[in-house]
Amino acid sequence: MTKKQREPEGKQEPEGKPENEKEAKEKQTFSQWALGWVKSIAIAFVIWFFLQAFLLKSFMIISDSLEPTLLVGDALFINKALYGAKVPLTEARTPAFREPQHGELVVFRGIEEPVLTIVKRVIGVSGDTLQMRNDSLFRNGEYVDEPYVRHVDPTVGMEHAQRLRSRRWQLPHLVDTVDRDSYLPGLRNWGPFVVPDGHVFGMGDNRDASYDGRHWGFLPRENIQGKPMFIYYSYDPDHWRPFPFLTAIRWNRLFHRPG
Repeated sequence: MTKKQREPEGKQEPEGKPENEKEAKEKQTFSQWALGWVKSIAIAFVIWFFLQAFLLKSFMIISDSLEPTLLVGDALFINKALYGAKVPLTEARTPAFREPQHGELVVFRGIEEPVLTIVKRVIGVSGDTLQMRNDSLFRNGEYVDEPYVRHVDPTVGMEHAQRLRSRRWQLPHLVDTVDRDSYLPGLRNWGPFVVPDGHVFGMGDNRDASYDGRHWGFLPRENIQGKPMFIYYSYDPDHWRPFPFLTAIRWNRLFHRPG
């Protein structure tokens, strides 16, 4: 065999390199694609965490204590920045734009059960003198018109044990003119008492069916998480149609701002 005939055989050695290079490029492309997805997910998680922690929070209404203002099945976005948001894993809060005001709805961490998220209406703020006379609210000695309030069963009242519990937390805050020996508050008659510093007093609009400040007392300011912004979704969970979250959507409540 001549030299010229052997030369082609020697050139066949690098034939496998193009396939190896192709495989390497494919592996590199997949790695870049996977890394890009991981980065995108990480960025989305950071943005979601920031929004949930400091700006917005989603909240679903599961009780009728705020009817007719808020209905069971309403889903709302909460403005957490307005009153100052709690910094995760710390006791610090971001600066508040302003404090809760009379008549506003506020979302807060439960008093008796801190794992619960609750919404009520602010009836009084620090320094206010509050009194209820036969379901009529008086703030600082003046009658307060409450067009949002609903009474469905005027026969409903507090059990005696609950009235005694309400009496215990109210006694230190009663005004001097109240006879403390005979004082026994109920749902429709209580006070006058003064809201202490660093607290607000809240009640539900559905007064005969609301478990609120009349039962558990004053709401600490640090428990307040935010103010409802608008309803982004709503459905009737008791509707007769199957899958009511799809078939019983309350379209007329979407983007409604509760007040």
